[in-house]
Amino acid sequence: MRFLVIGLGSMGKRRIRNLLALGYESIAGFDPRDDRRAEAESRYGTTVFDNFETAVASFSPDVLIISTDPRLHMDYAEAGVKKSKHCFIEASVVEGKRIAKLAKELQSPSPVVAPSCTMRFFPGPAAVREVIGRGYIGDPLNINYLTGQYLPDWHPWENIQDFYVSNRETGGAREIVPFELTWINEIFGDPEPISCFKDKLSDINADIDDIYHCLLRYPGGLVANISIEVLSRPKATRELHILGSAGRLVYSSEDNCVRYLTLGDADWTRIPLDTGTIEKDYINQEEPYISELDSFIKAVHQSDRFLFPNTLEDDARTLALLNQLEELSQES
Repeated sequence: MRFLVIGLGSMGKRRIRNLLALGYESIAGFDPRDDRRAEAESRYGTTVFDNFETAVASFSPDVLIISTDPRLHMDYAEAGVKKSKHCFIEASVVEGKRIAKLAKELQSPSPVVAPSCTMRFFPGPAAVREVIGRGYIGDPLNINYLTGQYLPDWHPWENIQDFYVSNRETGGAREIVPFELTWINEIFGDPEPISCFKDKLSDINADIDDIYHCLLRYPGGLVANISIEVLSRPKATRELHILGSAGRLVYSSEDNCVRYLTLGDADWTRIPLDTGTIEKDYINQEEPYISELDSFIKAVHQSDRFLFPNTLEDDARTLALLNQLEELSQES
């Protein structure tokens, strides 16, 4: 199988490493920037191109890995489908209607087109899913979740103005809202938005909202207060507290574990989380990204996009929810 990685920034280089870790060697990269092409070529021995059409015609990839600015995701996905190429798309924050339209147009045996849902492959969300699914804390009643990391720390090697997270449409906190909701909604269902507050509280050099407070009601009456920000420093924050009818659950990055307490238990049951392998200059471990790409490739092998745990339809619904939350913010 032959892979063309589109966009050779931070995520594009990570996806090259993922493919190499999975044993694939027929990898090429496309990026209009000279420096990114040079780095991918020198670090990974990747064949690189400065033109998309030339890359496709010359390299003849089976799969496109779309790791560009989110505003370009659908341009390449639509082009890939027209060329009968399978497409893996990094997490999106814009163009939900275009995503939904492409989903409707895909008919079997169309290429497999799947959007990223990396958090579902992280050990923390997987442990939360397990505890909730087994009913260890009874029926979930209330969620308080705070997660964030100081935006300039995402890519300390480059000026934030050169990075899409400084754009209001694709801004840091805004991008992370659907990124987090993708795994939360998988566990608890599609919620009804109740209210939202978003604003810029910091002096970060970007015209963006740096915090979102979202209040949601999930099926069964569960209420979730979700706060997503790009302010936490010197360390990232991830604190999830779930109150259930028969116990409590806590997912904490500080403790690097998920723990739960059930009625009648004398003490917490702890599930330690594997820290994995962290590449130099990166923050998150490599393993979830490798597992995610492996899952996508298995769906490609079986020509069934629904074998991957996230669909274009799922993505479109999540982005529609983001838009609803922002409309509520404007109303308030």
